[in-house]
Amino acid sequence: MKEREDFYIRKNYLKQEDSALSDKSLQSISNTKSENTINAYESDWNDFCDWCKFHQAQPMPATPEVIVNYINDLADYATVSTIRRRISAISENYNAAGLAEQNPCRRWIVRETLIGLSRRKGVAQKGKTPIYWDDLEKMISLLNPDKLSDVRDKAILLLGFMGAFRRSELSGLDLKDLSFLPQGMVITITHSKTDQASAGQQIGIPYIENKGMCAVTAVKEWLRAAPITDGPLFRSFLKNGRPSSRRLSDKSINLIIKKYAGLIGLNPDLYGAHSLRHGFATSAALFGIEERIIMKQTRHRSVEMVRHYINEGNLFVNNPISMMFSRSK
Repeated sequence: MKEREDFYIRKNYLKQEDSALSDKSLQSISNTKSENTINAYESDWNDFCDWCKFHQAQPMPATPEVIVNYINDLADYATVSTIRRRISAISENYNAAGLAEQNPCRRWIVRETLIGLSRRKGVAQKGKTPIYWDDLEKMISLLNPDKLSDVRDKAILLLGFMGAFRRSELSGLDLKDLSFLPQGMVITITHSKTDQASAGQQIGIPYIENKGMCAVTAVKEWLRAAPITDGPLFRSFLKNGRPSSRRLSDKSINLIIKKYAGLIGLNPDLYGAHSLRHGFATSAALFGIEERIIMKQTRHRSVEMVRHYINEGNLFVNNPISMMFSRSK
């Protein structure tokens, strides 16, 4: 990956080699941060810049409000420790750029947000709990096919799971992004966290035998029932119950997932839109699907998170307790 011009931490360490410092002084400076630490900071800075690009915000200079919004989006899936590390990387890069006084991470609103997040989620928080296929079936069973909002919600639930979508990606879909083929549906994501060049990413959603749980069928039913001929795919409703022209926000999608989690007896606080993406990846791992194939659908750039899902899915595969007691039957 090409090094960003606005990542100053590595630049500053390289500049020291040309300074008037003695070898002993250079050694002292180089010992403050290892190469692995600098690489981690660079990865964190790149993530922040990707988020800013998607949300049309400036990474440098950034306002404290941008940092707070970034923190709260991270909270949907990242641990508190990961969030703190990301903010530390952003802060260090501002300092390295000579912008310590303008460092937005030092503002009180950012500190208070981190404190509040730690209290709300706890330091052991591990992201949103996954929604598994069995959970999804229970949610779908509650929907009324004659109720337009339920038709929409069914499409959101199934498409969110099958496409392993981020909530911002689901919210941002337009009808023009969908192509229907005999095998299923191809969705082009024009704006994505991992698509820095905005070249577009394509996802294949095939038909499945169970039509009641088929994402392609659910989307077609929503388009026909609405009806929608152009513009945003998922929309809010008017007071008369008809779909509006306004795009359904990512926050509304998050609340929809929480709603159905609660309806099937789960704790809504533990679930959100990311639960569908998390659930798909973990379920795929449970089926023994290779990480590179999972990454093709989830569009992860790094194998680190996918391997976390695989390890999570394998907790009950070849589990010694299951093996011991299944033999006793």
